[in-house]
Amino acid sequence: MWEPDGAEGHVGKVGVLLEDGTVPGPVYIDIGSGSYVPSFTDWWYYDGVHRRPLADRMRAVCACGWQCETTYPIDRKRVPRREPYLYDTSAPEKDWEDHTRRINAAAVPLPEDVARLISRIRERLDDIEDTDPLTALRIVGALDAVVESDGPYVTRAHTDEEIATALGSTEKALAARLRRYDNTRY
Repeated sequence: MWEPDGAEGHVGKVGVLLEDGTVPGPVYIDIGSGSYVPSFTDWWYYDGVHRRPLADRMRAVCACGWQCETTYPIDRKRVPRREPYLYDTSAPEKDWEDHTRRINAAAVPLPEDVARLISRIRERLDDIEDTDPLTALRIVGALDAVVESDGPYVTRAHTDEEIATALGSTEKALAARLRRYDNTRY
């Protein structure tokens, strides 16, 4: 999984396609320990072993539903048998990074003075948290109080879609945030 920098909720990963171009469902692996059978969607499980589907192409996908049109072949001869996660998936990751850059570009920019203040607060928290974690927690609590008092007011005039776009967020991630801001909204 790839975690975004600023595009909240836009978590990316490698998705796969079968030879016929379809997207396979999850792989279920019976580990023989009861009625629970776990499922997996990591790309390396689609290896054709034990009647699993065999994926021959990979692409970037995002939790928001975006799927990259560009696909890349999976060279099964180069996939390390015991450590398949070491296989080079940098091309799909770059595609996903381009996707999150577009999301961030569409977001409302922070005023420069506010961005500098936030950066200074983060730096100061980094300095304090190792030596005085309770003071760091007090600072975070003060910031939370600002969010709790101002958040409900600034969200009321806009739709969830408008707010998600403005924040560079998915609507799912936004819903979690807005529940913090305004209990009457969700």
